[in-house]
Amino acid sequence: MVERIVVTGGAGMLGSTLIERLLDEGRQVHCVDLRAPRTEHANLTHMVTDVRDAAAMKRATADADVVVHCAAALPSYPADTIRSVIVGGTEAVLAAAEANAVPRVVHISSTAVYGLPKVVPTPEEYPREPVDTYSAAKAEAEEVAERFRGRGTCVPILRPKTFLGPGRMGLFAMLFEWAAEGRNFPVLGRGDVRIQMFDVADLVDAVVTAMEAPAERADDTFNLGATEFGTIREDFQAVLDAAGHGKRVRSLPARPALAALSLLQRSGLSPVYGRLLHKLLDDSFVSTDKARDVLGFRPKHSNQDAILRTFAWWQAQQQAQQRTARPARKSEGVTSVEPWRQGALSLAKVLF
Repeated sequence: MVERIVVTGGAGMLGSTLIERLLDEGRQVHCVDLRAPRTEHANLTHMVTDVRDAAAMKRATADADVVVHCAAALPSYPADTIRSVIVGGTEAVLAAAEANAVPRVVHISSTAVYGLPKVVPTPEEYPREPVDTYSAAKAEAEEVAERFRGRGTCVPILRPKTFLGPGRMGLFAMLFEWAAEGRNFPVLGRGDVRIQMFDVADLVDAVVTAMEAPAERADDTFNLGATEFGTIREDFQAVLDAAGHGKRVRSLPARPALAALSLLQRSGLSPVYGRLLHKLLDDSFVSTDKARDVLGFRPKHSNQDAILRTFAWWQAQQQAQQRTARPARKSEGVTSVEPWRQGALSLAKVLF
């Protein structure tokens, strides 16, 4: 069993969930993040630093059996920061791992590298066709990972769909807040597009599988996502039903709504970025056959499992705040574990 694991981005939603799993299994974990980890444990050490710091990464990865590179930037970050963190950070982490002869680095990428693919389910062989700064940076980081793979490091590249679970906020907090307040929730068009998501517990399972699989099978690129999923209308309606107010998903005329949201996004008044807007107009799901056939990985959770688990966690957090009369911490909206600022979209509540 792999004994000492370095997790970059270990204070984030994926990183912290992974670290909890690894600690439960009795492993030694070293967390690298700009923030201290959210837990304390005898087997957990940490370094508060930037993954772009080559010297710090060299120290962090010394004596590691494997590195899991989760650290990244969000699509809402400034363009130069996105590229610097995602591409520069990947270069620094992999160079340090190579210098320290770490045999394996699990690189967390994204299906964003496909851009807005014309083929669904999208296979791993589909070309990388990025459409914005974030997806371009993710694609370039994969090229960096492939270069180090070619030089002898085993680098499993995992491409998950949008993942959910306890600890996830981001844009989903808007859906949860509106549902809890007893409001209807809008979708573009009929909402009948099929959008695949992924439960973070399944993603952690996939990471551990990629850590431990024989190198000849793990040293490849794999799509990851739920194998049971429906339409975005069905998933959002499941949240509204769970809230118990009898509210419904409401359709908005797709093209006018897209134009208005695009204008708000360009003006900095909405957190809904362009690629996401266009993705919501067409089916978006990937083939997961390769992960099943090569790694033997099968997810346990459906889309609705993931989104309802996340909503239940969110409700529990709200109730805990109310019981302790603790004011909600002001969110900067800079990580996926914080609710993103709704901007002008919060004004639309009165219409729903």
